[in-house]
Amino acid sequence: MVKKIDHIGIAVKDLNEAIRFYEGLLGLKVTEIEEVPDQKVRVAFLPTGDSEVELLESTSPDGPIARFIEKNGEGIQHIAFRVDNIEEKLADLKSKGIRLIDEKPRRGAGGAMIAFLHPKSTFGTLVEICERK
Repeated sequence: MVKKIDHIGIAVKDLNEAIRFYEGLLGLKVTEIEEVPDQKVRVAFLPTGDSEVELLESTSPDGPIARFIEKNGEGIQHIAFRVDNIEEKLADLKSKGIRLIDEKPRRGAGGAMIAFLHPKSTFGTLVEICERK
């Protein structure tokens, strides 16, 4: 069962510039910046009540965020939903014919276990499911 929207991932070219906008003009505050080397990304976390905005900057020209920006421009890259048991949810989604990008959960930013669903199965939106302990 989905508990809530965990976060919205926004792809940006310049993390510092994006932080200035979200902090200076919208009043949100960055609580942490983390680099996730295996995903070739730097992430800034901005809590918004029970959810977060994650600003995503590629650390490599061939990273997934750089490719996303090249194809689509900056903007919302994914929406993440929190679940209690990610392995159970993946099995359930797969049994219902949902195409999975990640067959097994992997470690994501902020210590979450994450898995992505293919946009062709989710009406064109990259959906992430995540579990936090």
